[in-house]
Amino acid sequence: MTQSGERATGPAGRGDIRPPLGTSRDTSDPPRPHGRPTPLLSVVVPTYNERDALPLLVARMAEVTRGLPLELVIVDDASPDGTGAVADEAAKSSSVPITVVHRPGKTGLASAVLEGAAAARAPVVTVMDADLSHPPELLPALWQAIQGGADIAVASRYVPGGGVERWPLMRRLVSRVATFAAQGGLGLRVRDPLSGFFAVRRDLLTGYRYKGLGYKLLVEILATHPGRPVIEIPFRFVDRQRGKSKLGVEEILAFLRLLWYLRGRSS
Repeated sequence: MTQSGERATGPAGRGDIRPPLGTSRDTSDPPRPHGRPTPLLSVVVPTYNERDALPLLVARMAEVTRGLPLELVIVDDASPDGTGAVADEAAKSSSVPITVVHRPGKTGLASAVLEGAAAARAPVVTVMDADLSHPPELLPALWQAIQGGADIAVASRYVPGGGVERWPLMRRLVSRVATFAAQGGLGLRVRDPLSGFFAVRRDLLTGYRYKGLGYKLLVEILATHPGRPVIEIPFRFVDRQRGKSKLGVEEILAFLRLLWYLRGRSS
């Protein structure tokens, strides 16, 4: 049985994350579609009911591509509001290279990120939300941090210069408690290990097996690779401008199960 953090060499075990259905690609060397140059950065965006926000995100991403060749990988969990169809239309018309991964249902944010990474073509992958709470304009800074020697670059709310806007008190409290639990329980030194906006070298996502529980994949990445260099870049999180938050009791329980698993693995 492959140990956590060890490079995956055999078939995925029960609970492991597999490549998207219908694909059999070698994730260590993704294909290069004819006529499409390999981007420097792949931006993985999981979506569920984001049809209103997605066109605005793509438009802002188009501005970023003027200075940084990137691709957008949208992973849609069969959104009932038609987000997948909106993503398909954007892939046809946008100046941004877009790949759309359609999944049969809502099976978790972390697993969506891992499937998106399997479809990505760039050596660096950034993960961000579609709801405009993560500014695309910060993508070049995250990419530059990786080019400067970091293996993981975190857009951090909890370093000087960072912050949170328009969050209710209870949401702030939940975030802080979860952050302290991850830091204290797993010995993580990163100030914002629960950030959903981060960049990593692609092989850290495709070359290892993760449980992929819940909505905070970064915690598992950091716990699996404690010696990897990390840079935190300040950013101000602005609560979603459109749609409703996906955070609920199920996601919180999955996060607690992940902490329990990671704590037991390290003991």
